[in-house]
Amino acid sequence: MKKHLPLVVRIIISALFLLSAVAKSFPIWAFEKQLVDLGIVNWCNAPYLARLIIALETAIAIAILQKHYIKSFVIPVTILLLIAFCSHLGMQMYEHGAMNGNCGCFGQLIPMTPLEAFIKNIITILMLIYVYKNVTDKEKGENRFSIILLIYFFSAFLMFFFFPFCPCKTTTETNSTLPPIVFDSSLVIHDTTHENHIDTAIKPIKIKDSVIVKKDTSTKIEVKIVEPVKAISKFSNYTDFNGKQVNLDQGKKIVCLFVPGCDHCRDAAKEMVKLSKTHKLPPTYVLFMNEETFKIPEFYKETKINYPYHLIEDIPTFFKLLGNNGSTPGVYYLWNGNLIKSYEGTEKNKFNPEEIIKAIESNQIH
Repeated sequence: MKKHLPLVVRIIISALFLLSAVAKSFPIWAFEKQLVDLGIVNWCNAPYLARLIIALETAIAIAILQKHYIKSFVIPVTILLLIAFCSHLGMQMYEHGAMNGNCGCFGQLIPMTPLEAFIKNIITILMLIYVYKNVTDKEKGENRFSIILLIYFFSAFLMFFFFPFCPCKTTTETNSTLPPIVFDSSLVIHDTTHENHIDTAIKPIKIKDSVIVKKDTSTKIEVKIVEPVKAISKFSNYTDFNGKQVNLDQGKKIVCLFVPGCDHCRDAAKEMVKLSKTHKLPPTYVLFMNEETFKIPEFYKETKINYPYHLIEDIPTFFKLLGNNGSTPGVYYLWNGNLIKSYEGTEKNKFNPEEIIKAIESNQIH
């Protein structure tokens, strides 16, 4: 047993690195986002670095089982890599706490806190030291460094082959240069009794600063609405939804950013459906991320939504719409292109049905 123990330990180490590589790959966009959130790279470079890191872990999983330069190169490099990971985890624990968040070591498959990952890496380093003391390189003259390089390049090739992506395109983002919205509460007299008639026979009567005041002429009771001047939103480029042309910057709209396989996105969609049964919502549109698109029919069937959708091909672009630290699901209430309410993720700024319906029905600019 003692004779075979070093091989058993090598197999365990190999399995750990292979599991780590596979877990980071499904879904790979989550690992890319983690690299961006940590400030290591931007979205344009994240797809490259994510695949190269996963390829390195795959290569280590293979290289640890062979003998070419295992003692003089493979094990030392692996130990240095784990020390670097431990240093990063140490900073994460210092800044955010030892038990907060998922370190991403095993992707979304096996969530681990920074402390758990730190302990796992220390144990792996100890196993590598044991292997280092009980293995030898091939005989002098038989070592081939080209074998090590071949293992890594082959692993990288497989990553880029099985996980293709669209490189970033040079685009100029259009920003609205319109003056900020000025809201004068004295201009609004909101009568909920005649709320259903507000949208009929409305004529603009004057413009004041950055708001348009409209009066409902279909009722005897004067109801004035403060409407924001048209702006250009970050969603303005998306006009094709299921083959129908739509202007998201015209009137009131709700825009949802969903991932087809995201459970939290499905929960938000169900909330929207539930809300629509008791309140009249503005036209709602979905922007799906180009990941697991085969799950889109399943998404519609489970949530029972009937909103038109547009598929954003470029994953970095999708997350740029959410913001640097944004996470799904994203729900946005727009009025003439002005962002009135926005919700992102599942924590402090998660989707709030009561709040958004209050904003919609108040006809006020917040």
